[in-house]
Amino acid sequence: MSYVDEVIEQVVKQNPAEPEFHQAVKEVLESLRVVVEANEEKFRKDALLERLVNPERQIKFRVPWVDDKGQVQVNTGYRVQFNSAIGPYKGGLRLHPSVNLGIIKFLGFEQIFKNSLTTLPIGGGKGGSDFDPKGKSDREIMAFCQSFMTELSKYIGADVDVPAGDIGTGAREIGFMFGQYKRIRGSFEGVLTGKGLSYGGSLARTQATGYGLLYLTNALWKDHGMSLEGKTAAVSGSGNVAIYAIEKAQELGVKVVTCSDSTGWIYDPNGIDVALLKEVKEVKRARLTEYAAAKSTAEYHAKQNGEHGVWQYKVDLALPCATQNELDIEDAKMLVANGVTSVTEGANMPTTLEATKYLQENGVLFVGGKAANAGGVATSALEMSQNSERLSWTFEEVDGKLKGIMETIYANISDAAKRYDATVGGKTDYVAGANIAGFEKVVDAMLAQGVC
Repeated sequence: MSYVDEVIEQVVKQNPAEPEFHQAVKEVLESLRVVVEANEEKFRKDALLERLVNPERQIKFRVPWVDDKGQVQVNTGYRVQFNSAIGPYKGGLRLHPSVNLGIIKFLGFEQIFKNSLTTLPIGGGKGGSDFDPKGKSDREIMAFCQSFMTELSKYIGADVDVPAGDIGTGAREIGFMFGQYKRIRGSFEGVLTGKGLSYGGSLARTQATGYGLLYLTNALWKDHGMSLEGKTAAVSGSGNVAIYAIEKAQELGVKVVTCSDSTGWIYDPNGIDVALLKEVKEVKRARLTEYAAAKSTAEYHAKQNGEHGVWQYKVDLALPCATQNELDIEDAKMLVANGVTSVTEGANMPTTLEATKYLQENGVLFVGGKAANAGGVATSALEMSQNSERLSWTFEEVDGKLKGIMETIYANISDAAKRYDATVGGKTDYVAGANIAGFEKVVDAMLAQGVC
């Protein structure tokens, strides 16, 4: 049995009832097989893969808090500090009822490679709780966040572990957590990212993931001798990532004709009106029906099962920016039939594995979220740098650094794929390239630091 297969088998055996973690390990190690086989004897002797798939630390704790009725509630908190070979642990805090240890380990394992790709010195980690912030009052949110941070504060710090926001954890939650950390530790430090601008946050953080997605997509097209100018795009979602992906795409000369939310989608053949979309979603926090009511050229379609939604239109590039597994095999077939050139992921795993393979096998340029949506965590790391320097950079400074990082990520994943001749459907396999490039940096650091 090969070393890769041995380790996959071991992970499944040692981590029962954690299917998400099993899936992440299998997908990453399969794409790294060519690298591991070229170094199998050395890697096996150093138990390199075993060390890679086992977190350095797993923390699970009780989070008691009191609701508005005076009832004590109890949730479970997690922080998985997966790998610190290249820097402090870095990764979001997810607040959602679905959170369990297996999901946090899956996300933390993926974060190792994404963070490595940013070119910045940050390791991989993830955390969160099964607490559901939906429907809770501000006081209840504060009560939970303060209790959660009371325990988490024992294990994090600016040079140890720097959590960030994620699903359910926005500016409000980060503020409450930061205040509690400062109160307990008596220290004002850059221990969390995604902070408000008045207490150490970074400009361009809101725009970072969407802008970064387009910077990488632009580099991809340029590398293949093409221009985005005059092209048409389909975008899913209408949150931060989608809004600012649309904004930057339009700046680059792309006409974006779709966006969506949980109830339906908009098709506007004249191009999405970003100012109106921001008004509806960021100011009014309303549904896209309001966008359609204000724009005569826009068609609103209620979401129905079996429909291709935003992916049914003839476009040159697709930018899935909404949620996981939103682009399935039938959507992929529709995109290919309509002649799509590239699919680059703005959300976390929005394309199913089956759809990804179909797109790649049919010659579509595909870059997964590990590389394409790394702009968010990259800008979080830039926030850490500003905190360390006790400085605040201008929007232009942060945006310029972000652009350089995303272009470097593309160059690195392309180079890694080509060095190992990783191709699918006659095109460069950028999914493998991302895993290889992220892996090589981490492995080099691990080997240099001995058995630890």
